[in-house]
Amino acid sequence: MRRASLVGLVLAPCLLFSACGGGSGSSGPGTPSTPSPPTTPSSFAPNPCDAVVSGTAAVAALAPGKGDGLGNDTRDPRDLIWRHRVAGAGRVETADVGALAAPDVGNIGVLQDDGSLIISPNPFDLRGIGLRFQQNMGGGYDVVRIDPAFRSTLGGRLTLGDDDTTRADVPFAFPFFGRSRTAAFVNSDGNVTFENGDASSEDRSLGRVLTGSPRVAPFFADLDPSSGGGVFLNAAADAYTVTWCKVPGFASSQRVTAQASLLPDGSVEMKLADSTTLTAAVVALSPGGTDSFQPLDLSGPGPFAGGASALGERFTSERDLDTVAASRRFLASHPDVFDQLVFWTDTRVVETGTFAFESTTANDIRGIGTGIFDSSSEFGSAGRLSSFLVLDNLAKYPDDPTARIPGLGEDTTLSIVCHETGHRWGATLSFRDAVGQSSDLLLGRQRAHWSFFFDSDASVLEGNDIEDRGGGSFQTVGAAQRYGPLDLYAMGLIEESEVPTVFFVANPTGTSLDREASPQTGVSFTGTRRDVTIGDIVAAMGPRQPSARQSPRLHRQAFVYVVGAGRTADPAAIAKLERIRQAWEPYFNAATGSRMSVDTSLP
Repeated sequence: MRRASLVGLVLAPCLLFSACGGGSGSSGPGTPSTPSPPTTPSSFAPNPCDAVVSGTAAVAALAPGKGDGLGNDTRDPRDLIWRHRVAGAGRVETADVGALAAPDVGNIGVLQDDGSLIISPNPFDLRGIGLRFQQNMGGGYDVVRIDPAFRSTLGGRLTLGDDDTTRADVPFAFPFFGRSRTAAFVNSDGNVTFENGDASSEDRSLGRVLTGSPRVAPFFADLDPSSGGGVFLNAAADAYTVTWCKVPGFASSQRVTAQASLLPDGSVEMKLADSTTLTAAVVALSPGGTDSFQPLDLSGPGPFAGGASALGERFTSERDLDTVAASRRFLASHPDVFDQLVFWTDTRVVETGTFAFESTTANDIRGIGTGIFDSSSEFGSAGRLSSFLVLDNLAKYPDDPTARIPGLGEDTTLSIVCHETGHRWGATLSFRDAVGQSSDLLLGRQRAHWSFFFDSDASVLEGNDIEDRGGGSFQTVGAAQRYGPLDLYAMGLIEESEVPTVFFVANPTGTSLDREASPQTGVSFTGTRRDVTIGDIVAAMGPRQPSARQSPRLHRQAFVYVVGAGRTADPAAIAKLERIRQAWEPYFNAATGSRMSVDTSLP
């Protein structure tokens, strides 16, 4: 994903400290003006969705690329910063952060969690609740509890697939964050946007809610109406009501039933049925294009003061590593000389369906498909830190770093580290095709890995080593072994003149795999060979700047082990990490063809 330059994130103070970790509390200062009192739930009112949708959603087969475990973090860095600030709201910060650092063990940095490094789950707790977001004097919204009974008239069913949107305008002028709105889009993922529809498959994060189009999000999550349930619209003169009736999550039997009503006075009502079983979502209002957010504990009794900013709550049932806090903690007690931090943990801190990931925090390289930005200061660096890796729970990796990891095909621990390290630079290269259009057909999953049908020379960033057997016949003969020529170019390790012509196979047949599939050797298929030159790539991307002549040949990483609260670092785990670290340096050197070395020692 191309990231725009970052401006300063403004996070409204957390008025409800418990909203940053669940539970309830008082609204704090700034009580909403003329709030409507909470009403008694209509416990006997039937949900209208029961009459139009029945049965259990069929679980769709997991589509390639949605739920695969390796990748770069496509979230805007501001989402990581937001999570850090919300998690830390109400917590007294230690003046000397470095004093909290545990002693290094040789060349392994150790961070002891004191409750500030691993973010606790905030499970969805709005079942059977109704909320009204009503305009305040500051140009934003306050929130009060209302009767949770759904509006009974659902209207017509909309035809929406997975990651889909449809334009469905509001029949009255709807005032929303200071602007009158009539053009509206209903999106399959539990939200309504203005100005543009949102059919993206990227992470349903708060950062996307803040920086995207203006949005009403009663349940922003990865939903798939094509596999069950239904989305309904009743666009009446007195209320514009969208209802997601028993819509399942993607490749899941868990469902959500939610309703959002836009009212002529600018109010927004949200109703969440007690039958909802999905547990991760963002429930929020946003003016779009903003960095300002007011976190609230919407399950509390209210009323809630939202100020003038976007407002709402993010729900997740899983633990998460606060990468901002962990990076700051480490760099507070170590020199700011690292290009990447490599985090390992003693407990799971990545979401279900993810094995490990990389996130870029700063980029000053042009021509590789990543925007120019620098958020390194938020992570405790004065500009050196450009990326971090979250390898997750060390226990899931074999004791032998060269052994294949069960369930990950060709990958070993070392190839995983190599893969995630490489995401600092790729794989995001497009090319100009024969008709002069920019094409992404070299790319596969997330459009940040090489296509299964690209001859990537067995790149650790996926694709395959593909043998052209002539007559339109091809076979994969290698995978996940090294950085390929386009990787080396993106890394600044070879000049344009050194990049060979590469190829991908267009219109492949004879296999059920698609371009988002993970690498696999021994797969035969037929298709049309399409050659791509470095000139084609530069025509689409522009030249890499700085060039290989000006790019570094030494990469500095720190291996950091985060130990959960109440536990101490297991000597066996430290010894295992040291084995990985020692094996990693020569592996990286070989993967780059001795063009770059990695130094993982701690000064």
